[in-house]
Amino acid sequence: MGGLALPAAIELGVTLATEPAEELSISSAEGDLTASVSAVVAELPEVQPCRGVLTSTLPIGKGLSSSAAVHVVLTLALGGLEGIELARAAQRAEHRALGVPSGILDQAASALGREGHAVLLDFETLAFEHVRLPDELAIVVVDSGVTRRNAETGYASRKRELEEGMPSRLRHIESENHRVRAVVSALREHDFAALGALFRESHESLRHDFEVTTPELDGLVELAYAGGAVAARMTGGGFGGAIVALVDVDDAQRFAERMPGASWVTRASAGAREL
Repeated sequence: MGGLALPAAIELGVTLATEPAEELSISSAEGDLTASVSAVVAELPEVQPCRGVLTSTLPIGKGLSSSAAVHVVLTLALGGLEGIELARAAQRAEHRALGVPSGILDQAASALGREGHAVLLDFETLAFEHVRLPDELAIVVVDSGVTRRNAETGYASRKRELEEGMPSRLRHIESENHRVRAVVSALREHDFAALGALFRESHESLRHDFEVTTPELDGLVELAYAGGAVAARMTGGGFGGAIVALVDVDDAQRFAERMPGASWVTRASAGAREL
């Protein structure tokens, strides 16, 4: 189903260090990558053998697209693709490896990210544009303490319910498209009051119409607003994970320290690239 989204790549991420080798071999302290590497290879016309080690600063199971980031960096390193083609190939590889019918949002955010910008993405056409984020705001990610994995949540159920035309699910998508456009306008006009209201509406729609939040996520959003966040809502596919808050850059570290559980202060970053 088509729609709009406004993700951003962040400084947290995965790195794959490689060197030429006679056979392809990728290792990681994050877990066994055999299925992912095989899936990526199957999507590429040609792969130059190499030896690689993957490291990560991206928390797993927090709704921060860790799986997508892994498949994007593998596809970039092994296939040399760029932009939306990189995102599409990484999405197909993730489907092969995990059997989850995920959309292209996470891969596109990882592949298309630009420093200081979000990515306005149209899922129907895959057209995109970069939207400048205000320098006055930092991104703070706050962990709910509830680990999530797409293969073990209701992600596939929500996709099926959308395809079947379930009214509340469709209402969320339709209203979210309007909110995305309004958020872009609020960002461009530096209208932080509107931004906060739109993020809150988005979270409530995810809570009541799409039914993917948890009590922990709902509570964190309320705490974030009470703690001075300009805007806050859950991030990722839901059923656990984290919230994202936009906070005055001068207060971001203190805000993170006031929130319960693990928090990360970050900013919009360039996406997948060769270092």
